[in-house]
Amino acid sequence: MSQPDSTRRPPQAVRRDHLVESEHGVRNDPFFWLRERESTEVVNYLNAENAYVEHALTETRDLQDALYREIRERVKEDDETAPYKDGEYWYYSRYELGSEYPVYVRRDNLQDAPEQVLLDVAALAHGHEFFSVQGVSVSPNGERLAYFFDTTGRRQYTLRILDIESGASLAEGIHGLTPGAVWSADSDAVVFVRNDPDTLRASEAQGLILADGKVHSLYAEQDETYTLSVDATRSERYVLLTSVSTMATEVRVLDARDVLSPGQVFLPRVREHEYFVDHADDQFLICTNFNARNFCIRSSDRIGRPAIEWHDVIAHRDDVLVEDFHVFRDDLVVEQVRLGLAELEVMRRASGQRHVVQFDDPTYTASIGDNHVYDTSLLRFEYESMTTPPSVFDYDMTSREQTLVKQDPVLGGFSSDDYVSERLWVTARDGERVPVSIVTARSTRATAEPSPLLLYAYGSYGYSIEPTFSYARLSLLERGFSFAIAHVRGGSDLGRAWYEAGKLEHKWNTFNDFIDVGRAMVAQQYTAHDRLYAMGGSAGGLLMGVVVNEAPTDYAGVVAAVPFVDVVTTMLDESIPLTTGEYDEWGDPREANDYAYMLSYSPYDNVREQSYPPMLVTAGLHDSQVQYWEPAKWVAKLREAQQGDAMLLLHTNMQAGHGGASGRFEAIRETALEYAFLLLLDQRRSAS
Repeated sequence: MSQPDSTRRPPQAVRRDHLVESEHGVRNDPFFWLRERESTEVVNYLNAENAYVEHALTETRDLQDALYREIRERVKEDDETAPYKDGEYWYYSRYELGSEYPVYVRRDNLQDAPEQVLLDVAALAHGHEFFSVQGVSVSPNGERLAYFFDTTGRRQYTLRILDIESGASLAEGIHGLTPGAVWSADSDAVVFVRNDPDTLRASEAQGLILADGKVHSLYAEQDETYTLSVDATRSERYVLLTSVSTMATEVRVLDARDVLSPGQVFLPRVREHEYFVDHADDQFLICTNFNARNFCIRSSDRIGRPAIEWHDVIAHRDDVLVEDFHVFRDDLVVEQVRLGLAELEVMRRASGQRHVVQFDDPTYTASIGDNHVYDTSLLRFEYESMTTPPSVFDYDMTSREQTLVKQDPVLGGFSSDDYVSERLWVTARDGERVPVSIVTARSTRATAEPSPLLLYAYGSYGYSIEPTFSYARLSLLERGFSFAIAHVRGGSDLGRAWYEAGKLEHKWNTFNDFIDVGRAMVAQQYTAHDRLYAMGGSAGGLLMGVVVNEAPTDYAGVVAAVPFVDVVTTMLDESIPLTTGEYDEWGDPREANDYAYMLSYSPYDNVREQSYPPMLVTAGLHDSQVQYWEPAKWVAKLREAQQGDAMLLLHTNMQAGHGGASGRFEAIRETALEYAFLLLLDQRRSAS
């Protein structure tokens, strides 16, 4: 690296020829050397980039501080979650004033029983720059607690088990795990999943017997395109080991009374058959896409019965995508999507009578919440919209009455009535209609001048970006921005076909949809040409990389968070974590057609000499999903090709991974940086 005279000049990464070879072509990657994570030269380069960001955004320091304060001040610091019943206890978590991390607690009852602290995460996090706790679970007898923690952000978790009454450690030091454990029926063993130490693929189910501390291998998934997860059935009779690839699943069923006994395969894997299983009342319920593109719910009386013999519980529908279900004694609740909107459909199991829970917002999200009581008519569900804070409801499935249990408070005089959300449809270049969710302050809507608009999207893996509420986003809305989500192809917003139309050889649809939505926002005067901003992260960062190559003058500024931008090189390297499981999403570059198609859009490979818009690119040094070197290499190449004088900034969190900083307040600083960047650009536009 050539060292700048000061932070006033952007760092310039030196070019070192490196040939990336494949049977379908050889490419020179001059910044390949940035992969050397332990290299002092690389660390110095990343630190120099961070210093340049500090200098380039010097005039926003006060604004960043103001944004941080106002976002934080909207949060009720000493808040707690809605309690839920599980066994003999009511469980919830709470935050104390000033604390970054929660305290997990329980009570015998909610009226006068003393609170029992299960886990104080703030105390555990003391002395760590990064600390994440996931997979907190209590044993069936209520006496033991399992949890997983990560101190680097690389998502390699360590298991610890405590005796709740004494606080004594019963097991610890089992490292390299995916968070999440299932207890045996007698509370004397736990089942969890170990990651491959190199690729980080969740690959081996193991069982820990607490009596002797021995860890036993239960099942090792050999196929590198599959990952493994562990769950318990509703009946608590079985432990489920689910092998998942992009195009298929296979479930193994273990007896929860003897987790070391050999399991049974529920149904052998077959390409393009995806299913997941639950069990209640001596019946297996299966969510499956067998002869059901959008999935449906079927039942089986035994393990191993062929899928053709399963019985329909809720038949397949062409216009409804089934995403999840939850079974009660008398009712079955299905979480589904119809025309891009979430639905909760309730079916009375005896009669088959069904109804959909009613919501009022034009665009919103709803999901099944914490439901641990089987014999009840109450459904706990979660609801929010772009104008409604996260809310927890109890819904009487018989009377159809909704009771608000808790709505997250928003301090500082917030009122939902001050904002308006809409759901629009934009016709893409090939005639498909793309849904768009948008929110604006009413005061902004009342002005004649088009407002600045931040357009966000993801568009991969069938993952739909829900129109959720955001404490932080209010800071943009209050400053005159509108915020819109383009529900582009590649997500599952309009069903399975919507996902399939945005993957593999159809991936260009994702990018074209986003460009077309942005242009429609300008044409329909939701914003102006020079006030349209774009943002996406991870695979959404790939989207940002493509659209700035293809339509650089469409955007006044872009935020690309932990972007997946070096598609071909990454997919050729099976040693990189998580690569092998991605072939069915992006293609296999060992195949000539797939190689050529991925190369046609890979952002790093398609950087060219042109005027790129101002960009803020973020990375995490310990990121296990998108390695930090992808955004670092991309920015270095963009700097070489940039024909204008727009800012190109790279900010790397040197203590975190894919999800950014840990702690509820520290993460706000990263948001404040992104928002300050956008507000600075719009301020300069207004002043020019």
